[in-house]
Amino acid sequence: MAPAGGSPRLVLVFSGKRKSGKDFVTNALQSRLGADVCAILRLSGPLKEEFAKEHNLNFQRLLDATTYKESYRQDMIRWGEEKRQADPGFFCRKVVEGVSQPVWLVSDARRMSDVQWFQEAYGPLMQTVRVVAEEKSRQQRGWVFTPGVDDAESECGLDNFGAFDWVIENHGDAQHLEEQLRLLTEFVQRMVVGS
Repeated sequence: MAPAGGSPRLVLVFSGKRKSGKDFVTNALQSRLGADVCAILRLSGPLKEEFAKEHNLNFQRLLDATTYKESYRQDMIRWGEEKRQADPGFFCRKVVEGVSQPVWLVSDARRMSDVQWFQEAYGPLMQTVRVVAEEKSRQQRGWVFTPGVDDAESECGLDNFGAFDWVIENHGDAQHLEEQLRLLTEFVQRMVVGS
């Protein structure tokens, strides 16, 4: 079944642990490429929206990095797992609806089923990007190990994925990160803008 979104020319599927910097990296790429060329798709967006509707919660507050979101995180994970077990592509299909930009940055793939859905839907247009950060760097960004979250599939589902097309090291070395972002931006421009 064909997805309900537009026809992208490149789909980059990002993954990484909490506080590794996935949002930072995807936002940086979008600012370099332009919002007219590049859309950030967050799988957690439709999950949080549906969860908020079903549980009569504040959707906007679930989107930010507050204690409000953290207090519901385990329930959201459990609820999301139930939805995915019934329909593995449920959130993937929702997130691509109506997207018209040629470059899609899926900022938060967490499970093999997420990657498989985009691979099946977009084939050679899809590449995987893993954002990695040392535990020390993640802790400096506010990460604290939470049982039932950091050892769950939502955080560990892609740990043994294999070879990612790209690995972005975000350990706190701004110059090294800048060089990696430059290379990825140039790749995107060659694949999309220059084609």
